[in-house]
Amino acid sequence: MLQESRAFSGIAVKDIDEAREFYGTALGLRVEDGQMGMLVLRLGGDRPVLLYPKPDHVPATYTVLNFPVRDVEAAVAALTDQGVVFEKYEGTQVATDEHGVFRGGGPLIAWFTDPSGNVLSVVEGDGLG
Repeated sequence: MLQESRAFSGIAVKDIDEAREFYGTALGLRVEDGQMGMLVLRLGGDRPVLLYPKPDHVPATYTVLNFPVRDVEAAVAALTDQGVVFEKYEGTQVATDEHGVFRGGGPLIAWFTDPSGNVLSVVEGDGLG
């Protein structure tokens, strides 16, 4: 039953207009108006991700959405040009370089946050292994 379902993810944001601007303009994603004041991101293959307003939103401390890319360094450069700020981690298992790219094993990955503090990433390859 569920294996045939068209499952989708939902991410809470504190301000829906801020989210529309960030996801649509800075990230260049297709953003549509959804029901009840929500937004729908249309990702590759037309997979939806629901963004819903939650005024008392507290961001998760983990990555909520990963964007697989062919070239992390190119993606970081392009997104930086759009005003996206990449996280810089030092002295941890996920220490990043000066551009925010983790090179400590596995696929190259760089983390950033949306205006609500939700952690997102660009990850080289399919990101699954």
